[in-house]
Amino acid sequence: MLLKANLDKKTEGRITEKERKIIIEKYRELLKASEIFSQKKEQELTRKAFDIALEAHKNKRLPSGEPFIIELLDIAIIIVEQIGLGTRSVIASLLYNAVVDEKITLVEVEKQFDKKIKLIVDGLIKLADVDSKAATNQSENFRKLLLTMVEDVRVILIKLAILLEHMRGLNFMPEDYQVKISMETFSLYAPLAHRLGLYNIKSELENLAMKYTEKERYKEIIKKLKNTTAKRNRFIKKFIAPIEKELANQGFQFEIKGRPKSVYSIWQKMKKQGVEFEEVYDIFAIRIILDSKPSKEKADCWRVYSIVTDFYQPNPKRLRDWISVPKSNGYESLHTTVVGPDKKWVEVQIRTTRMDEIAEKGYAAHWKYKGVKSERGIDGWMEKIRDVLDSPNLDTADVIDDIKLDLYNKEVFVFTPNGDLKTLKSGSTVLDFAYDIHSDIGNQCVGAKINNKNVTIKQVLTNGDQIEVLTSKTQKPKNDWLNFVVTSKAKTKIKSTLREELFKEAEVGKELLKRRLKNWKIKFEDQLINKLLKHYKLKVPVDLYYLIATGKIDIAEIKTVISKIQNQEDSDKQIQTEEKKAIVEEKKSTETHGDYLIIDDKIEHVDYKLAKCCNPIYGDPIFGFVTVSEGIKIHRTNCPNARQLLEKYNYRVIKAQWNKSSAKKSFQTIIKVSGIDDVGIVHKISNIISKDLNIRMRSINIDSNDGMFEGQIRLYVESTKHLDMLIRKLKKEKEILKVTRLETLELNQ
Repeated sequence: MLLKANLDKKTEGRITEKERKIIIEKYRELLKASEIFSQKKEQELTRKAFDIALEAHKNKRLPSGEPFIIELLDIAIIIVEQIGLGTRSVIASLLYNAVVDEKITLVEVEKQFDKKIKLIVDGLIKLADVDSKAATNQSENFRKLLLTMVEDVRVILIKLAILLEHMRGLNFMPEDYQVKISMETFSLYAPLAHRLGLYNIKSELENLAMKYTEKERYKEIIKKLKNTTAKRNRFIKKFIAPIEKELANQGFQFEIKGRPKSVYSIWQKMKKQGVEFEEVYDIFAIRIILDSKPSKEKADCWRVYSIVTDFYQPNPKRLRDWISVPKSNGYESLHTTVVGPDKKWVEVQIRTTRMDEIAEKGYAAHWKYKGVKSERGIDGWMEKIRDVLDSPNLDTADVIDDIKLDLYNKEVFVFTPNGDLKTLKSGSTVLDFAYDIHSDIGNQCVGAKINNKNVTIKQVLTNGDQIEVLTSKTQKPKNDWLNFVVTSKAKTKIKSTLREELFKEAEVGKELLKRRLKNWKIKFEDQLINKLLKHYKLKVPVDLYYLIATGKIDIAEIKTVISKIQNQEDSDKQIQTEEKKAIVEEKKSTETHGDYLIIDDKIEHVDYKLAKCCNPIYGDPIFGFVTVSEGIKIHRTNCPNARQLLEKYNYRVIKAQWNKSSAKKSFQTIIKVSGIDDVGIVHKISNIISKDLNIRMRSINIDSNDGMFEGQIRLYVESTKHLDMLIRKLKKEKEILKVTRLETLELNQ
């Protein structure tokens, strides 16, 4: 009653009675969500933070129209229920926006709560700067994010909760914003959730991101999952019946779940295997969760494995034992794939309640079970990240790209001569192992003994290898080492050492160039150095000086080069004049685009082209990308290059949409057709395209082999609806088994 009275007082006339009830229900749901609020002190502090947030945002509403405080409560519930964080994290999430909106200061947060909450809020504010729309250097932003994570991982975990709730309400946002956030989620936050062991959040983020970047495929898979629910449930019930009976007979306390895999996971399997939904054999997984004592966990899981395989034949190649050796993010489980009823493959996951909580809540949950072997993994990974980020004299983009590749990696488990377990990225070499032990050992590595057998530094490691690194004080890192190491730590340390050597040599080369220029009475200045860099196709002056010092650029020839540059500049001026004329002509030829495309409302009379990498046609979800020399390129939101463009150059992405009132216009596209080879099949396909639908073809190429045919047809359609109509019409023919649209116009030209 006190909560309702206070809510009525603070929001009088600003929210409806229905909204008040929702807020009260969500606040109570938050308090019931976890045992962290069992103490009266925690409840009082949370209520205090809630009151501050309610007052700060009493006039603020979400794009959906709901009061902003509802989103804050939903975020807090995710933090408790799905991530398993404590009171400080909940309070920080409630106060963060109030600080951003200047309703309360960080100093006041520390005074009214404590310093740790203030630091978490401060970390969230720094992350908001990283996510700023004005951000231009994505690699540097990612570096800041990682630094924040290693300082206090709770900041990233709260950020993931904020993002998840934001993604859930993304349907109320503009389409271009939906695509940007979705691409950022794919490239950064879903991999981070994976690395931190938050599998449920990772899966939901991927599903939501796919919803806005692969709309049609997403809807199609959702529909097919719904249509097969009853059939799937009958199969699961039939599959688990004998297992349930035997587990009960043997005295196990257990729970069995059967649920489909995520939409995004199914879509990835379809793409990887080149099959349709119906052909993906492991659409769902069975999870057996045991209530076991810590001392019996491993033995119980293997007993259950034995029971499952007594009933169903396992595939030995699909056995995954993450109980004996957990993943580096703490994940523990026993996976097997068996042949179930009707000869269908079924994935079975066996784990305990503790293991399931760690799998659901990741990093936060492993602190609850401090001391078990799995909890060391994430701490070790974060220590490596800290070590890599501290490396001086390195290109930030290179370092960050290496770390990003590590976020989703598979792992290999090896041992030191003393029997200590080391977890490395799958594909790691002896040299990666050496750098994982210590940078100096990596720098001096000349080979190793694996299981007492001499091998080179390039030898790829396999599970169970015992490795003794061999070193030499005369050994130094070499450029070609970067061609075979795979871990971010090894790459970073090699680059760092090589860079130090390069700088030393470069200083010598710089002094040599200065002296020669002085003798030639040519001024040493940045403008001249930039011209030389361009001539030699180098990126930075250090590279130029290094090549001079090592004799790879003859210092005596530089005077001649400078003269040639001067002559070339005069020629370039003429070329630039001609290029400007060409651009004007090109603009004239593309002015009609304005009939069917609307570029960012703030920009008028712009030159743009349809990108060949994804071949957009009328009706496709699209965005504009400002290129350096070719005006604006229009890309599909699911373009193969979209993720990289949005991640690295999001400041150059602009809104674009089709003009609904435009006149009909033809767009070139390619379809791939395959099926059973039959007499007259080409004639039949041509008739459907040209006569039935009056579509103009540019070319048709059909090949047949062993009674099957496959072909590509280049044609002109008016829109995606027009193309879909054609594909449906072709699929109706019994000889035609598959029709798909190809992404690019540059195939088979």
